[in-house]
Amino acid sequence: MESVTLGIIGCGAISDVYFEAGNRFDALDIAACADLDAERAESKADEYGVPRVLPTEDLLTDPEIDVAVVLTPAGTHGDLVSAALQAGTHAYTEKPLAATKAEGEAILETAAERGLTVGVAPDTVLGTGIQTCRDLIDEGRIGDPVGATALWSNHGHEHWHPDPDGFYKDGGGPLFDMGPYYLASLVTLLGPIQSVAGTANTPFEEREITSEPRRGERIPVSVPTHETAVVTFENGATGTLLTSFDVWESELPGFEIYGTEGTLSVTDPNRFDGTPRVHLSDDDDGEWREVPVERDHPGQQRGLGLVDLAYSLRSDWAHRTSGDLGFHVLEAMDGIRESAEEGAYVQLSAQCERPPSVPDGFPTDVGPAGDAE
Repeated sequence: MESVTLGIIGCGAISDVYFEAGNRFDALDIAACADLDAERAESKADEYGVPRVLPTEDLLTDPEIDVAVVLTPAGTHGDLVSAALQAGTHAYTEKPLAATKAEGEAILETAAERGLTVGVAPDTVLGTGIQTCRDLIDEGRIGDPVGATALWSNHGHEHWHPDPDGFYKDGGGPLFDMGPYYLASLVTLLGPIQSVAGTANTPFEEREITSEPRRGERIPVSVPTHETAVVTFENGATGTLLTSFDVWESELPGFEIYGTEGTLSVTDPNRFDGTPRVHLSDDDDGEWREVPVERDHPGQQRGLGLVDLAYSLRSDWAHRTSGDLGFHVLEAMDGIRESAEEGAYVQLSAQCERPPSVPDGFPTDVGPAGDAE
């Protein structure tokens, strides 16, 4: 298959895994990179053998670039993805798709008008962990799905991230930062979301950075930092979601699916691998049992969603980390915050189908450095 040429916008901490993906997957070819800090872009280009460093505007309009890969702070995703589409370039962005539902709607409309494709992280839903969990549900191992619990919490990124500001601005907060991993996985496992109800809290107006090199600085908080939700799926199942930057420690289980015949302990949706566990009603000893992962997906790492997009551009491959899924997740998160403000359930309007299962052996064209993690 002819490779897809990428231009990376944003050369911060997350960019390394994408530059590495360009070297690992034969379907991807990184031709250029851009960053507001030109020296940082030059450094990444030198480190990973990227031939050109361009201003962002030039990268977006470069005729050699098939896909603009947006790795900038979350609040800028919508503008940059829209700019890429307006320039006639396909786009792939780190999660979330955009900071608001309105921005997301505009992105999908532009993509449809121009016949372009948008891809959205997280791509961990393509890994053996979540896909094995999907197999178990589809095989009826836990019976009919009844509900789910998805919980993620810590006490904020200012304790470890060198530049945590973006996590507390528009497009940030725990829901928009970590919620996409759980919501994209829930849609992959249970299907589309019908409605959401949410609550939100912001206990601190400022956060003190304790990581280096900005230890001691205080940054303002403009988004909720403790968010909970009830999620109702079109198949009738209901889920409980918690994302928080205000929990010091927790012993609660992270991610479970409940069925009429048992419980599935889902693998970490922030990872590609992992071993599911089940507790089934007909087990005489009533013990949790690990389920061996028999799937084999080479080269599981961040950037796999770009391969997913590349396959869809070059063949009849069904795009799984699609703009439709990314927008469905965005609309759910936007609805949770709207519900928290209005005190009422929010019905989702976007049409989103459950992505098809990933075939065993995906991807098929991994380079020599592409062993699975």
